[in-house]
Order: sequence, then structure tokens, then C-alpha cells
Amino acid sequence: MNILGMFSKQKYTAALVGLGRIGFSLGLDEKREQPASHTMAFLNNKRIELVSGIDTDIQKADEWKRFMEEKKQSPKIFYSSSEFYEKFDGRIPDIITVAVNESSHMEECLLAIKAKPKLVILEKPVALNTDEAEKIRAAAEESGVPVMVNHERRFAADYNAAKSFIERIGSIQSVRAELCSGLRVYAQKFEEDGSYSLLHDGTHLVDIVSFLLDEKLSNPTVTGIFKDEEGIVRNFTAQFKTEKIPEIEIYMSGRSKFFSFGVDILGTTGRIQIGNGYADFYEAEESKLYTGFKSLAKQNVKLPKKTGYFSNMIQNAVDFLDGKAELKSPLKNAMEDLRTLEEIKRFLQ
Repeated sequence: MNILGMFSKQKYTAALVGLGRIGFSLGLDEKREQPASHTMAFLNNKRIELVSGIDTDIQKADEWKRFMEEKKQSPKIFYSSSEFYEKFDGRIPDIITVAVNESSHMEECLLAIKAKPKLVILEKPVALNTDEAEKIRAAAEESGVPVMVNHERRFAADYNAAKSFIERIGSIQSVRAELCSGLRVYAQKFEEDGSYSLLHDGTHLVDIVSFLLDEKLSNPTVTGIFKDEEGIVRNFTAQFKTEKIPEIEIYMSGRSKFFSFGVDILGTTGRIQIGNGYADFYEAEESKLYTGFKSLAKQNVKLPKKTGYFSNMIQNAVDFLDGKAELKSPLKNAMEDLRTLEEIKRFLQ
């Protein structure tokens, strides 16, 4: 009998460091596709037992504890990670998720790695900069602890459908990825806590382009830099090219009165347009408008009602621990994303 098969239904234990928005409260947003937080995703997976929650904010921790009790769950609550690692009874949980602010990513991830769980799930971005990320990588390698970074779109059904559809659109001619919000794009004074969009949101934009194209983005040319009266960057456009793709454009706005995220991939025989709330796939077919020409026709690509972006991430962790799958968003790829962002940042300083 296959040994993995004997134990494939075993439960894995998990601890959650950080009980804020992505750790907990986004899971209460009725407009979002659920599960939308680590807490809800863990509770949604029958193979996971959430045994501990940790947060230095007593109010957030107590709110989480009350919620868990309402769900007939009884995890232990700790008000600091040091207390958790010192006082946790029994063996360390199989999974430790680090869902704290960017400024604490390195510190908390290093503590988690030191405890030697079977897997660390780290919220994006890896860290404030590549120097901090390198310390995480070195510690993970030395301890033999795998780290998965939650670039959630890698797990979403719509983006995976887009990745599969790429082979149907011929040679890629151009790619434009766009993110618009009201959050400042960059200013050096915000590097200490990471509260700028290039890092906080740009990591998603760069990562999904790399994922869809199977290409590394490097050596950008950055134009269209707009700074406000305080010298804070509000807009930029970064252009990349690879051996296979002549034009890849990353555009970010930090002065929009709305939030949008999307990628447009133009091929020689088709097109993919995908983003928050939409996924459209086109192929060249005999034109209904012009004799002797082809036009792009929207294809009926069946997608599930839910993208499963968060639940699929947790399932990937379970499958990895079962020995059935590789991590879909490993530390290595997330570090490449961070290097790309730092290359862009040099133009903005």
C-alpha cells in the first residue's frame, strides 16, 4: 500500500500570527468572495485544525477568540509570538502563517522558521526589501523549512484558465498590466513601514504577469513618472522585454478615485483580458464585419462561480504536505518579484 495514501486524510494543525484584515476580518466582508482571510480559509478546509491565534493587538485577538468560540472552535490565544513559541504546549503546529504588517514580515517569519514547522505561509510581499528577504531565504534553507508566499491570484481559477488559454492566442505581441488606486505609489519616507502601493499592491501585479507568461521581469525602462506637490510618486509606467515578448508594460496609478487591477495580453491569434471581476478570452475567427478578414471573437470559456483564490492556496499547502504537489507560490518566485520592484524603485527615488 502507498504510505502517502494511508495518511492522506490526516489533519494538519495550524497557527496564525496576525489577526488583522488578511488574517481575519476580510473574511467578514459580505461583498468579497469567501473565504477571503487566512482564518476563514483554514476553517473552510476539513484537513486543517486551527489551534492558535497570535496578535499583539489585544482587541483584535479577543474579537478573533470570540468569533472562533461562536464557531465552536477552541484555539489558544497569545498576545505575542514570543509568548506563543515559549508557552505552546505539545508539538509545534504543522503550518505557521505569518500575516502581519510588512514591517514585521522578516522578524516574524524568522521566528516561525526557527520553530521548524512543516510549512510557513507568508503574506506578500516577502519583506520590505531584498536584504530582508535574503535573510528569510537563508534561514529557511538552513532550517529546511519551506516557505509559501500568498500571491493569491496564482491560485485563482480564472487566472489559471488564462494561463491555459495563452497557447491559443499565438505569439504574444504585447502585455499591459494596470493597477489603479488612491494609495501613494512610492516615496522614500514610507520605506520603513512599506505603506506604499508599489510594494503592497505592485507585488501582485508583477507576480501575476510573471506567472502567466513564465517570464522573469528585469531591466525596466521607467517613464511617465508623476509626483504630487509633496514629491510623492503617484503614477509611472515600466516597460520590459524578453526574448519571446517584445513589449511588457506595468502601469500604476496612486491618484485614482477607484480601485482596479487587470492584465491585457495580445497575441497574434487572440487576446486575454482579465482582472478583478472579469475574465474575457478571444480568438481570431472569420469576420462577421469584413469579407476576407478575421476578427477577434469572444470564446465561451467556462469558469466556476468562485475563483477559489484563498481556499485553493490552503489546499495547495495541504497537497504539498501530503507529498502530492509542489508549492504553487514558492519563496523563490516571490523574491524575484521583489527584485523587480526594487529595479523599478530606483527610477522613482
